Amino acid sequence: MYFETLKGLFTLENILKVLEEYAALGPLPGILLPMIEAILPVFPLILFVMANAAAFGLWKGFIISWIGATLGAFIVFFTVRKLGRQRFFNFLTKHQKVKKLMNWIERHGFGFIFILLCFPFSPSSLINLVAGLSRVSTQQFVLAVIFGKLVMIFTISFIGYDLKSLVQQPNKTIFVLILMFLLWYIGKKIERRIHTEKID
Repeated sequence: MYFETLKGLFTLENILKVLEEYAALGPLPGILLPMIEAILPVFPLILFVMANAAAFGLWKGFIISWIGATLGAFIVFFTVRKLGRQRFFNFLTKHQKVKKLMNWIERHGFGFIFILLCFPFSPSSLINLVAGLSRVSTQQFVLAVIFGKLVMIFTISFIGYDLKSLVQQPNKTIFVLILMFLLWYIGKKIERRIHTEKID
């Protein structure tokens, strides 16, 4: 009930008012909002990203949201990675769905995390937490978050900044899909490079 009331306060209009009220702090509020969402997923990331795009412009708003979401993901991952063996997390690692997700992350590494993080409605906070509990390498996770969040945040920013234009010009949608593929390909190449260096 409390969370429902809290969610009701977060509308695009209200978030824009907050960004305007704290405009003197520059991009800091815009970074903090998506960063907090990564830690407390009850907050609406999509609205935060759209508000940043509307308040700061497409490119600046996108970069601000990306920095915040990425930092938040790293905070969750490294905190869980450090405390994951504590009793607090024991009940999670024994949960059937969590174990299954951990196995998938460990087997598929970068590619699996990247694809999940590309989609705005995927449970990114859960992915960050489970990745921290798993044996996936830090390099794979960091790469997947950087590129996956890049695609996801840019897509939301792109759509939120000018929704009418996206509907009227399908070429923009095709551009986003091509960008998604290119970032995935580049990420895989970098991952292979890291593995090669480890072997050498």
